[in-house]
Amino acid sequence: MKPLPELTAFLEGLPEPHILFDAQYRILAANAAYRRQFSPQRSVIGRRCYEVSHQFAVPCDQAGESCPLAQSRQSGQRERVLHLHHTPQGEEYVNIELSPLPGEDGQPAFYVEKMEPLRVAQGQAAGQGLIGRSPAFQRMLGLVSRVAASRASVLLLGESGTGKELVARAIHEASPRAGKPLVAVDCSSLPETLFESELFGHERGAFTGATTSKGGLVEAASGGTLFLDEVGDIPLPMQVKLLRLLETGTYRRVGSTELRHTDIRIVSATHRDIETMVQDGRFREDLFYRLCTFPIPLPPLRERTGDVALLATALLERVAAPRRLEMTPTALRLLEGQPFPGNVRELRNLLERAALLCDGDRIEAEHVSEAIATGRRLRRPVAPAGQEPPVSDLRGLERQALREALARHRGSRASLAAQLGMSERTLYRKLKQFGLDAPTA
Repeated sequence: MKPLPELTAFLEGLPEPHILFDAQYRILAANAAYRRQFSPQRSVIGRRCYEVSHQFAVPCDQAGESCPLAQSRQSGQRERVLHLHHTPQGEEYVNIELSPLPGEDGQPAFYVEKMEPLRVAQGQAAGQGLIGRSPAFQRMLGLVSRVAASRASVLLLGESGTGKELVARAIHEASPRAGKPLVAVDCSSLPETLFESELFGHERGAFTGATTSKGGLVEAASGGTLFLDEVGDIPLPMQVKLLRLLETGTYRRVGSTELRHTDIRIVSATHRDIETMVQDGRFREDLFYRLCTFPIPLPPLRERTGDVALLATALLERVAAPRRLEMTPTALRLLEGQPFPGNVRELRNLLERAALLCDGDRIEAEHVSEAIATGRRLRRPVAPAGQEPPVSDLRGLERQALREALARHRGSRASLAAQLGMSERTLYRKLKQFGLDAPTA
């Protein structure tokens, strides 16, 4: 059965890349947008879609991938998936929307696929953006691609160092708000006394030192996205005002009675168990449900099988510039065997140390070994097999070790953080948690 010429002509005029294929996966038509973007040099007509997009010899579902055609056959409806496609520019993530078209007997006879590249992520080493191709990474990215175009509030859940700010930026850049500001707020570093004025702004004379009126971060994000990092650290009194902002889109500057309106999208993130905080009364339940319209769990690096090599290549270009370094296979295998409790941030720090320890143009296994040894985290007690040490013991030992490091240190907070193999933000949190004074040098 051949498709109607009117259908082929209709697809040809669409601005997005589309292909038409039959129930045997044979491509029957590809519009101009598809030809320009995905196949400028070679015709795809007559070839199977899985051969063109994935270089597979069998359909996607037989090669370990999700197949929208198979899903559509089962559901009888339109289906959406995120795939990693081969393109003239290399492998790219592409959003696929497949629609079945019924024949004379009412059963699907043809299928139309609309394709939209997801520019914020790469399946290969790249200079910027999200990088990965593991199943865990692709599941997370699939959620990002689904929610990005909506107005829904997003809550990013994951351990420290998993790249929550990068994911927030990806959501913003894949949304209709991409041309407006993305404003990040580090909730853990704002003192409670300044939180409201930083977020909502203040009027002149509102408090001591307020010599001029000043707009807040909500105002700066107008029309765009407000990213609330470490939202679990927001003081309870401020949670009520944030809830009002989310429910009504209104707020007041400190010292003002004027009600202001704003149009922002909220993306928040936390490494805390925020549901437990709700149960304990440390976080408002109503605010939690407002923030958590669409939760996205971020996988830790240890669950992203195969992604360490991709990330290492990309991160090494950034931390070693202008030098061009490469890793030997032995060094890479050693790197892939690390647990990385600090996730991608820890991997970046380790690579930067390895680059500094390397005098040539190849990072060897001994450079990685030395970088691991010199950047050991604060030591923890060894528990009996199958048993974790008590949390209270861990905190006590960590506080003592951090106090000793402070006593020995004579530099800045940034240099102490680098010496301990953690980010300056993480060091700030730990100092605040344990009631210790930051280095003043």
